[in-house]
Amino acid sequence: MPAPEDFDVAETLHRHPDALSGGARLIPVQTTSGTFNVWTKRCGDNPRIKLLLLHGGPGATHEYFEAFDSYLPRAGVEYYHYDQLGSHRSSQPDEPNLWEIDRFVDEVEQVRQALGLNASNFFLLGHSWGGILATEYALKHQQHLKGLIISNMVSSIPAYNRYAEDVLMAKIPPDVLAEIKAIEAAKDYDNPRYMELLIPYHYEHHVLRLPHAQWPDPVLRAFAHINPNVYIPMQGPSELGASGKLAQWDRTDDLPNIHVPTLTIGAAHDTMDPAFMEAMAHALPQGQYLHCPEGSHMAMYDDQATYVSGLLAFLHAVDRAGAD
Repeated sequence: MPAPEDFDVAETLHRHPDALSGGARLIPVQTTSGTFNVWTKRCGDNPRIKLLLLHGGPGATHEYFEAFDSYLPRAGVEYYHYDQLGSHRSSQPDEPNLWEIDRFVDEVEQVRQALGLNASNFFLLGHSWGGILATEYALKHQQHLKGLIISNMVSSIPAYNRYAEDVLMAKIPPDVLAEIKAIEAAKDYDNPRYMELLIPYHYEHHVLRLPHAQWPDPVLRAFAHINPNVYIPMQGPSELGASGKLAQWDRTDDLPNIHVPTLTIGAAHDTMDPAFMEAMAHALPQGQYLHCPEGSHMAMYDDQATYVSGLLAFLHAVDRAGAD
């Protein structure tokens, strides 16, 4: 009789017939609720620089990282697209107990082992929620890391919520903000008016600084494929702050314990305070900060030249230092 994970593979292939094409593979991940599969895809070939990408959400997808496909291969970087458990091309079990930070950290470690990554080559980039996950992974498993990138994510959700309240909301016209808050107070998040207000007054200023009609297809797909069964319990339903399981997460005091070379990436128009992200770099023993002056939360799109060139410079500098 086939193992449960074999049924899961069949279900994934039914949803995504091309899931295992072009260097992709499904990696079995063991959990307390059984074994499930997560989707990964290898791009490029470099024995010394292997970059694992942790997407945001929680419950979003690898798709918006497709921006890197135009740059990283020709720069000699091997990298891995990866949909975390619960995300689009991976298993989506109806197991609410799985949506915990520690469980995701264990998943990343199992993926690392399956991909054969180690301290001689393993770089980890986490964006947004992925930055939380990357931080937690480094605090538990940094002996396996060559370098770490925390992109567009502060080390404190309470600090993020204060920034959202004091800075981001203050930029929204009072009457618009009042209507948004009324919708949230009524928990009427499915009301189409909610996004009608958030897109022009928040998303186009702080998430991706382009008219929504011009957002790149990989970004639109990633947003369309967010799994609310993961996103809402962890992030919360509000788009102007976090109120779920992550609401009290704060690792600021632990940053000095991360000793691997680390790049923090912030942006002038981000949902995250760029000054806080720069301060994080100073708190990290081997930290440095990359500022994207034209960017927002998706700075890999709206300040692409700054973001990509800074990322590549960091990867190659750490690699050269390790070869000396």
